[in-house]
Amino acid sequence: MDGKKNLAMKAARAAKGLSQSDLAVIVGATRQTIGLIEAGGYNPTLNLCIAICKALDVTLNDLFWNQGE
Repeated sequence: MDGKKNLAMKAARAAKGLSQSDLAVIVGATRQTIGLIEAGGYNPTLNLCIAICKALDVTLNDLFWNQGE
């Protein structure tokens, strides 16, 4: 992530009906961390990326590597 907002992650989370707090609990992170990832202010570890994708039923490409395409 390079400081760009992660709108795909926010949309996927909303589509599952999850708040940032809900997703944070599921993946073992804080609400602030989830918010920073969505805002493009935090570069998550691969393990956290994988946990987020599993929780949202999407692929890594969907959320983290197709930004701007």
